[in-house]
Amino acid sequence: MAAQKKIPLRKCVVTGEMKPKREMVRIVRSKEGDVSIDPTGKKAGRGAYITLDPECILQAKKKNILARHLKTDIADALYDELLALAEKEKQAGYEK
Repeated sequence: MAAQKKIPLRKCVVTGEMKPKREMVRIVRSKEGDVSIDPTGKKAGRGAYITLDPECILQAKKKNILARHLKTDIADALYDELLALAEKEKQAGYEK
C-alpha cells in the first residue's frame, strides 16, 4: 500500500481559503518592483496566491487586495491577463 502523497496547500489572498497549489496562480513582485504572473510558482520575489476564478479576480481588483499584499501598484493589464488565464482554465476544465 503506497503512502498518500502530501498535497501542498496555499491560502488565497482574496477569499482566505486554503486550496491545493495547482488550483491557484501566484502573482510575484520582484526586487525591481516588477509584478508578473508566475505559473511555475518558482520565481524569486514576494508572492501572493489567488484563486483562478473571475469573480475572485474582480474582487481583488475592486478592493485593491493584490496591491496591498504585494505593497506596490498593480496595472489593470495584469488583471486582464489573470481574467484571460481564468477563462482559459475554465475552457480546459470543460474539455475533460
